[in-house]
Amino acid sequence: MNRIDALFARLKSEGRRALMPFLTAGDPDLATTAALIPELVRRGADLLEIGVPYSDPVADGPVIAASYHRALTQGIRVAHIFQTLRTLRAEGDAAVRETPLISMVSFSIVNKMGVDRYLNDAATAGLDGLIVPDLPVEESAKLQEKATLRDLKLIQLITPTTPRARAVEIARLTTGFIYYVSVAGITGERKALPEDLKANVAWLRTQTDLPICIGFGISSPDQVQELAEVADGLIVGSALVRRLADAANRPKGDVVKEVGDFIGELSGALAPKG
Repeated sequence: MNRIDALFARLKSEGRRALMPFLTAGDPDLATTAALIPELVRRGADLLEIGVPYSDPVADGPVIAASYHRALTQGIRVAHIFQTLRTLRAEGDAAVRETPLISMVSFSIVNKMGVDRYLNDAATAGLDGLIVPDLPVEESAKLQEKATLRDLKLIQLITPTTPRARAVEIARLTTGFIYYVSVAGITGERKALPEDLKANVAWLRTQTDLPICIGFGISSPDQVQELAEVADGLIVGSALVRRLADAANRPKGDVVKEVGDFIGELSGALAPKG
């Protein structure tokens, strides 16, 4: 069974929600990324989204866009990222080997490498799925079919402005889980989330049996706790990546611990009460 399916089946039986941090691969360097992944797993991350740096980010706000720039400046390439993940899967402890990993990648990168090569390399690197934010649902069926042959999930995004008929079609062509974008616009931390967010997710749940994970704007334990009422998982990106912005000038161990502490706070907010 794909690790994503296994995770959500287990969490459902335990009555728990998934915490999914986002990391830009290679920010500030791949050694830090390789240290962060097991630390975040240890501190409560249930699955991890790994951003593949791209020069023209899609829907990414200034924090994540800057992290992509920092990684590209280091000369980070897809092959380097896959090798880092491959090593982690081979040498990590049981928790690291069993934690689902998902790549957030532009279709321009997938297309340039070649769809079959990207998917083959992703599978052998130990990835469990991919999110391709700039691939329209109308053009996603072939990629989904090829990903499924390699036991990879194609996770697709639904936004507050997605027409409902289109949202149903996106859900039909999604595997693994649905990534529900909490706000229209770009990624970034928000002090408050839309009032209709819960109602929108509740409606979507009537249209699909897939787990629904909410991302964009989530940055605090209170927000995580509030959205756990309606979501199967919570995705945290900019709030984490911001903590890495000055990491190149600080001891790696301090940075890893600080980010781990943050994820530990969010995980604690999701812990069952009582």
